[in-house]
Amino acid sequence: MSLLSDLINLNLSDITDKIIAEYIWVGGSGMDMRSKARTLPGPVTDPSQLPKWNYDGSSTGQAPGEDSEVILYPQAIFKDPFRRGNNILVMCDAYTPAGEPIPTNKRHAAAKVFSHPDVAAEVPWYGIEQEYTLLQKDVKWPVGWPIGGYPGPQGPYYCGIGADKSFGRDVVDSHYKACLYAGINISGINGEVMPGQWEFQVGPAVGISAADEIWVARYILERITEIAGVVVSFDPKPIPGDWNGAGAHCNYSTKSMREEGGYEIIKKAIDKLGLRHKEHIAAYGEGNERRLTGHHETADINTFLWGVANRGASIRVGRDTEKEGKGYFEDRRPASNMDPYIVTSMIAETTILWNP
Repeated sequence: MSLLSDLINLNLSDITDKIIAEYIWVGGSGMDMRSKARTLPGPVTDPSQLPKWNYDGSSTGQAPGEDSEVILYPQAIFKDPFRRGNNILVMCDAYTPAGEPIPTNKRHAAAKVFSHPDVAAEVPWYGIEQEYTLLQKDVKWPVGWPIGGYPGPQGPYYCGIGADKSFGRDVVDSHYKACLYAGINISGINGEVMPGQWEFQVGPAVGISAADEIWVARYILERITEIAGVVVSFDPKPIPGDWNGAGAHCNYSTKSMREEGGYEIIKKAIDKLGLRHKEHIAAYGEGNERRLTGHHETADINTFLWGVANRGASIRVGRDTEKEGKGYFEDRRPASNMDPYIVTSMIAETTILWNP
């Protein structure tokens, strides 16, 4: 008699050319992820080879019941770390049957920004630091915390090791390897300041691919926590009080910023971001006002300031960038629940296309 694990791990390539494609999309809340699978006749290497598909938008808060069909357009392919073999994960965006992007499809507008000749010529690089919190499933309290109680104050947990300081490393390492397997440009992980909180970094990635990779990395993380029986939270301030919140700091550079004289380009870009501070804050994630208090390594939500090596600033410029006169900067304002399509394209639009 086969064990369930034996069947889950069946290698289909031994007996068939058929593969399984898991179509992934963003649901109606703008943060929930949905997916469903279909069988394809053989391996696929490019999204253009994939058929469009549809789903019931009335069940995801994205269409009325009397006209519920929403169409999925495949946009990016990744190797499937769960089914392995030639099976794939497919990041999609969503359209009406008439071909119009639905309101929660933020990828469509981002693609327009990134395909603009002036943006494409600047080859924008992104490195996104995605923070998240692991919660105990039944009580929605961080892993490693006594139920209804609190651990010792922050200090020993950031990049900490040991059973009394690091909680959930099996989930984190599984996610790290699964992302590398999938082809996501995940560049590192670390334990965060609040116990039970972690971070992974994606990048450098060019243009819209950075946002695709963050969404698929989030999907993989949700799937792994499902297996592990814990819950992942992207809330920007999951525990009120004297605890760090969770952000998604966005490191950014353009071709001009990476070349000689780039520091002057960086300063001009930061000035532009300051002029549109309110617009960016409004688009940088729900509940961010609970995180951006001016404490716990943040600037106040109503204040825009930048500085070299200043983690209490809205924008941080690294010491190496200042020293070399070129490089990148870090926008520390985005919340952990931000939409990477919105944030990456908005930064590019403001710094490259917008003229005050």
